[in-house]
Amino acid sequence: MESIFHEKQPSGNMDDSGFFSIQVISNALSVWGLELILFNSREYQSLMINPINEKAFICNYKEHWFTIRKLGQQWFNLNSLLTGPELISDTYLALFLAQLQQEGYSIFVIRGNLPECDAEQILGIMKVQQQQRPKLIGEDEAQSSSGMG
Repeated sequence: MESIFHEKQPSGNMDDSGFFSIQVISNALSVWGLELILFNSREYQSLMINPINEKAFICNYKEHWFTIRKLGQQWFNLNSLLTGPELISDTYLALFLAQLQQEGYSIFVIRGNLPECDAEQILGIMKVQQQQRPKLIGEDEAQSSSGMG
C-alpha cells in the first residue's frame, strides 16, 4: 500500500505565488542582525517613539509586502506596485503609517543596523526632489482606456 506521506507537504512559510510568511522574513533579516517589531502592537505604541526616528518598516496586507525605508535623511515608499520610489516627507510619514493601518496593513519596524547600500551613501550627501508622485502600475493605462486620460 502506497504511503501518502511521500507527497510533498505544503509549507505554511511560502505558497505557490512566492508569498513568504513573516517567520521567513524575520529569519532572513536575523542573518544581518535585524529584528522585526510589530508597529501596530500596544507594546510598541506605548513606547511613543516617533516613526521618523526609525530606519525602515515592512508592511503587509494579504499577500503583498513592501518597505518604507529611510535613505540619507529622507523616507521612501518602495512599494513594487508603484512605477517608482515615492518620496515621503517626515511630516507625512506618521499619517501614511496610520492610513496603512486603517486599510488593514500589518506594519513591522525593522530594528538594527541596516546593511550599507549605494543609495544610502548618495542620499546622505544630497536630497531628492520629487516633482511628480509615482502612480500605481497600470493606473495610466486604466485612465486612458476609460477616456479620462
